[in-house]
Amino acid sequence: MSQPLVSRRSFLAGAAAGGALIMLHPFSARAQANQAHLRIMETTDIHVNLLPYDYYADKANDTMGLSRTASLIDAVRKQATNAMLIDNGDLLQGNPMGDYIAYERGMKDGDLHPIMKGMNLLGYECSTLGNHEFNYGLSFLDKVRAGANFPFVCANLIRGTTLATNPLDDKLYLKPYVILDKKIKNGSGAEQPIKIGVIGFVPPQIMVWDLKNLEGNVQTRDIVEAAKAWVPQIKEEGADIVIALSHSGIDIKQGDKMENASFFVAGVEGIDAVFTGHQHLVFPGKKDFQALEGVDTEKGTLQGKPAVMGGFWGSHMGLIDLLLERDGSKWRVVSATSEARPIYERVDNKNKATVLDDKRIIAALAQDHEATLAYVRRPVGKTSAPLYSYFALVADDPSVQIVNQAQSWYLKDILKSTQWKNVPLLSAAAPFKAGGRNGADYYTDVPVGDIAIKNVADLYLYPNTVRAVEITGAQVKEWLEMSAGIFNKVEPGKADQPLINTDFPSYNFDVIDGVTYRIDLSQPPKYDAKGGVADAGSNRIVDLKFDGKPIDPAAKFVVATNNYRAGGGGNFPDINASKIIYEAPDTNRDVIVRYVISEGTINPSADGNWSFAPLPGASVVLETGPRAKDFIDQAKSLKIEPAGEGEAGFAKYRITL
Repeated sequence: MSQPLVSRRSFLAGAAAGGALIMLHPFSARAQANQAHLRIMETTDIHVNLLPYDYYADKANDTMGLSRTASLIDAVRKQATNAMLIDNGDLLQGNPMGDYIAYERGMKDGDLHPIMKGMNLLGYECSTLGNHEFNYGLSFLDKVRAGANFPFVCANLIRGTTLATNPLDDKLYLKPYVILDKKIKNGSGAEQPIKIGVIGFVPPQIMVWDLKNLEGNVQTRDIVEAAKAWVPQIKEEGADIVIALSHSGIDIKQGDKMENASFFVAGVEGIDAVFTGHQHLVFPGKKDFQALEGVDTEKGTLQGKPAVMGGFWGSHMGLIDLLLERDGSKWRVVSATSEARPIYERVDNKNKATVLDDKRIIAALAQDHEATLAYVRRPVGKTSAPLYSYFALVADDPSVQIVNQAQSWYLKDILKSTQWKNVPLLSAAAPFKAGGRNGADYYTDVPVGDIAIKNVADLYLYPNTVRAVEITGAQVKEWLEMSAGIFNKVEPGKADQPLINTDFPSYNFDVIDGVTYRIDLSQPPKYDAKGGVADAGSNRIVDLKFDGKPIDPAAKFVVATNNYRAGGGGNFPDINASKIIYEAPDTNRDVIVRYVISEGTINPSADGNWSFAPLPGASVVLETGPRAKDFIDQAKSLKIEPAGEGEAGFAKYRITL
């Protein structure tokens, strides 16, 4: 029998908070006869998290679920004179329900995907595509979109392989924009027409991240280039206001085909508001994007334009309020506010729901939920040691070890009859659930005993496919130098220094098995978080050895990895599609499942092939999940001790180097 989606305590907490959500915005009181107040609500990065349930942990979770965000949406609609709801992409992949639909149930023509069941119930008016929409292929995406009661727009995804000289001549995969003809009530209660232009964008990097699904079928254009081309046309067609659905984060360093281009989208003339996402962060707010010039984290503006980023997995609803004024026969924005409303709060170091579930979504998804539970609970083998990632950033780790073991096992058999049969095989893998990107509970934690599909999905979150690259010993070192950029520089003799560079995602911290090495934290990072050279003379990777001997810079090695990394994802030096020697049809996750089945019982204990070089008198502080305390004794290569509570439920640990 499945666990309930919401506890009685959470239900009562939500009920208590429910009435408080309905409050009048100042624009409603201020709007005069020639003015109107428009409320635009955003969801972003839902990743199939329709319900407040963590399928990896197999338990309810009050920090997620579109069924909870729906209550915030409903509250705004109840008190708003004029409101609309849009989505900013990354809908189809990201939890086991998405995998169950894609791999087990499938999508036949006419099927309705769970994400569309929920979104149709809530009455979305438009969405754009996120990068994870392409993980299961274009055919799957098209079948899902066919069930939507609302349009999808994307101005920088082009059919075929050729970009036109003029972006307006591109043969786009979707409509670049829509103009929604709506009626809004002004301050005196009279209805008047308004035309709202909605344009969408996807990160151009999908051509790297999902090359296997997209190569030869589509191409991408720079986001800002596309915006500058299409927005004037939207205005020419009569749009009063233009909003951008930018599945792209916030960065003020400009470049070609930027992944996070929303700041520069805001600078495009004619765009009135920007809805952002992709980074799994919150804007406006007190924590993220501080000290970026032109970014106001209190007012929620980018280059003076209102903007919002509504978290991830339904954790927040983004909301932009526009005060519009009628100027002749047209509307224009005269004032704006922005906020990201959460579905939960931290009380006594615990997550507490502040809203109820939308019962319509719970009912509509009941069968999909039960089918997903049956899918993820299916045992595939056993583990003789616990699998956890609490210390994956500071010590060789069992959750990464098992991935590397499975990748090597898989490729060793494949390569034995090829020209690479005698080339040494290494394996690279990173901890996906580490580093705090998605909260203090976002860590792998699998006890000794049965391993089910949910545990494998927990170990390897993404439906990447296996790749093999051939590189030199020198390139192995640079690969590891890039990975070591996750650490801040540490001064000898100084206590309690922050260890992790929070701008560096844990999924780019690759551990390479098959070699041994140490990381000298007294040296500055050689590469920054985006793969740029930060200090060309730095050498953090020391004592790098293969087969017990210093690695030969000219020697050839095959490295098992995934399509994201092999295709250039993360901008690792010299690692790109030109180095690929084998493209597997199997996902890394499927390989892990097959490895576990073949072994029956696995031993994922880390082999300790990497460690930190000693730094006399220095200690560093790591923030990790609170359950890390149960595994301190297993981090044998470290001198580690508790160092108090961190923010938002994290625990601090002191590591003496």
